Formats: sequence, C-alpha cells, structure tokens
Amino acid sequence: MNRTTLSLIAGTTALAAVTAFAAFDSPSAAGAAAPKAAAQLPVERTSLLCPAPSTSEIADTAYTSFTPVTKGAASSGKAQLQAAAAQSAQDQAGGGKSKDGKAGKDGKSGKGAGKQGEEPVLTPKAPGTPATGDTSGGEAPALIGTADGRFAPGWTVQETTEVAAGTGRGLLGVNCTGADTEFWFPGASTATGRTDYVHLTNPDDSAAVVDIELYGKDGPIKSSLGENLTVAPHASEPILLPTLTDERQADVTVHVGVRSGRVGAAVQALDDKAGGDWLAAAADPAGSLVLPGIPKDATDVRLIAYTPGDDDADLKIRLASPDGLITPAGNESVHVKSGMTTAVELGDVTRGEAGSLVLTPTDQAVPVVAALQVVRGKGDKRETAFIPATAAVGTRATSADNSAKGTTLALTAPSGTATVKVTASAGSEGGSPATKTYTIKSGTTQDIDAPVPAGLKGTYALTVEPVSGAPVYASRTLAATEDGIPGFTIQTLPNDHGLVAVPETDEDLSILQK
Repeated sequence: MNRTTLSLIAGTTALAAVTAFAAFDSPSAAGAAAPKAAAQLPVERTSLLCPAPSTSEIADTAYTSFTPVTKGAASSGKAQLQAAAAQSAQDQAGGGKSKDGKAGKDGKSGKGAGKQGEEPVLTPKAPGTPATGDTSGGEAPALIGTADGRFAPGWTVQETTEVAAGTGRGLLGVNCTGADTEFWFPGASTATGRTDYVHLTNPDDSAAVVDIELYGKDGPIKSSLGENLTVAPHASEPILLPTLTDERQADVTVHVGVRSGRVGAAVQALDDKAGGDWLAAAADPAGSLVLPGIPKDATDVRLIAYTPGDDDADLKIRLASPDGLITPAGNESVHVKSGMTTAVELGDVTRGEAGSLVLTPTDQAVPVVAALQVVRGKGDKRETAFIPATAAVGTRATSADNSAKGTTLALTAPSGTATVKVTASAGSEGGSPATKTYTIKSGTTQDIDAPVPAGLKGTYALTVEPVSGAPVYASRTLAATEDGIPGFTIQTLPNDHGLVAVPETDEDLSILQK
C-alpha cells in the first residue's frame, strides 16, 4: 500500500507522517550539518477505520481497543470510535446502490443509514488495559476512530463477529486500519456461492474518488462500473463485487486505487457452504513474501498470487515448519503470469504442524502480491479464513481481543534466528500482565505458548517485540468451535507504528499526525 505523507519543516529538518506512520527526510540545505542518530519517539495521533461488520440479523460483534504502554508517551489524551455516515455522495444524488447492488429508494442505501453521531461503541481505557464494546444485528455501521496523546502510540482496535448460521457463518475478524491510497486483495472471488464486498471508508472532510479493478485467471476483468466511485466525507460504502462484472471467477485479485482523497479498505469474503472471514490488504508488491501462521489442522490451503508489472514471476514455494524450511512435495514453485491471477492448491500442507509460507524468486525478483485461503474442517463443517502476505513485525506489533483458550500466536523467522519478547496485557475486567521471551530458530515457525495474564478476567492483548536477530513475522489465530464447526479468524501482525524515528537535534520538534 502507498502511504500519503504530510511534511512539516522545522529549521533544516523535515518530518513526514500519516496515521500511525512517519518518515524522516534528510536536510537538503547546502552545508547543513548531518543529523544525529535518530531517536524512537511515540507518535501523537493515530486514526483507524473499522468496516461495517455484517448484514446478518443474527450477527454479534465485539470491538476491543488497546494501547500498549509506551515509554515517553504523553501523560494525557483521548481516543474514541464514532459511527461513519452510511450514505455516499452518489446515494444522496440518487445514483447509489444498496448492499445487494440495487438502487435504494430515493437513491439511499438500504441498511445502516443515519448512524453518524451516536454514542461511541466503547470508551478506551488507560494504556495497558483493553476496553470492549459490542453490537448486535445487521445494522451496525462502519466506525471512524481517532486517538491522541497517550492513547495514540500503537493504538489497536479489533472487530470480531460471530454469525451463527447462513452465508459466511462462523467467526469473522479484522484489525481496524488507517486510511491509504492503494490496496491489493488477492483471494477475492466473484464465483457463484461467494458473496464478496469491498468496504470503503472515508475519514476525511472531502469526498474520495476510488477505482476498483479486478484481475482474473486470464487478465483484467473488464468493467466500467468500478470507475470513479465516490465515497462521501466521513462515510462508508460496501461494494458487492459481482455487481461490477458478469464474469464469475473463483480467484480474483482486487486492486483499489484512490484518485483523490484517502480511504480505508477491506474485503468481506462470505461463502455459502464454507463460512467466511475478512480479507485484509496484502503487503505491497515485493519479490519475496512471507505468509505467517497457517493453522496446523488446516485441511485445505490455497495460494493466490498476482504480479502487477510487465514481467512474469517465478517463485520458490517453501514452508517454514517447526524444524526448518521445507519444499512441499509437488509444489516446488509457481509461475505467475503478468497481469493474471494464479492459484495453487497446497492441500493439507502443514500436516499437523505449525507452518508459514515463504515465497522467494527463483531468479529475477519480480514484485508480487499474494494471500492464502485456509480451510479448517470437512464437508458441511468447513470454515474459511485468509492470510495475506505481510510486513515484518519491526519494532512492535499488537494484537487485541485474545482469550486464554482460543488464541494461537505464530512466529516465524525465515532468514535467521531471532529473540522475541511477548507481553500479555492486563485483562479487560481484571488480571496482571505477564511477559515471556522466545527464541525462534532460523527458517522455523513456532506456535508459541503465549503468556496469559494472571487472574485473567475478560479479554486481553498481546504485544510482540523483537529483541535481537533476524526479522520476525507473526499472526494471531482466534478460534471458537460451535456445533462442531471450527470457527476461526486470522490476523497478521505487522508493525503497529507506535514509534517514529526522529533525528536528535537542538531544535524543538513536534510530531504531526493526521
């Protein structure tokens, strides 16, 4: 994804930041002194966007907010989640479509309208303690959240929905994310039996204009209906993929590009027979990719890959197992044709052990995006989740909404041995934090015995902090079995962007977050 930046110049120092991410530009003035070593300072403002959770009338959604304790953070601040408006400028003009792809009366969306301005879904607690809130039924809106001061560094919100029956039944989860200008979603579908929505949320005061492009097994799927989509200020739009094209394809890569403004984006992938989950955006196109945390009891794993450039990509497929990197029999490599979505059936590739997929170029590095579709269970008790390629943990990653029995934390270090510290927060209703340190051997994946707060009551958060060694990749699986159906959802854990590198200087600098 591309991250839009806003620059602030103080003396000869430039600092750029967006949402929970900031970058430093070196001084350009002739003769300027070189900056001192950069210091890691807490960000002062973070924005997050949560998509509307479900249209099911029997859906129950829980929200969990958590800010890790961060040294040097401000002593005051606030955080809140508010409902987004349900209508876009297109709807207000009479040209909008409801969630079933049909125009509503007077051009207004049929569900979730008029929710903006309601009471916050939850009130965040002090850093170090999770806060929870919940909604029921199919009218819950998208949420727009902001945190500043002591609540901003690493602020994380998890949205978890249980649907007892019907299309997409099971456990669906998504990390609320910041706004951006480009997203890739390999693993979507327009096939019969799948109901996939692209949720777009605009946090800003001006409208955003968005293009949605679809790529199938033979290349671009032609459709003018995904062009120039308008998302009104502080509003959210769910776009049903089958309404953009008549082509029905099992494996589709969705590209969301923003012409003006910014949006948050996520794909809700619902299956008539195999449950469903949220498909988060994949990491930016790259020559090598890591997809961490395939459940050990996965019954079917499917790799979906796409290369947006002009060159084909040839990739080695390896599994980082508990004993090291291995090559799956019969799936040693994959050829990804330029502009075409490629799918590879990996079956029960983990064979009862923890695993992560590692993709590397066989020769020339060609940028690729990829995701895994993972199935647990068999027959009519199947349940589906997704693992997009992700960035490394970096300085710190945070996972909210964990339970003592349903959480699995997977850590992998494909390129070298690493030492990692994992901290369990206090519980939302009580309990004391706990910390453990782990060594992840080179090329392995471990489903670690993660710490649990002493005297836990409620839910808790996990923070992952690499201490030394090679880059670490992580994901969290949350599982809950009901009526014999193994409901589960998987979230990857990239950097929570709670800290920003700022050069040491005699100047007085402030950190600007948008």
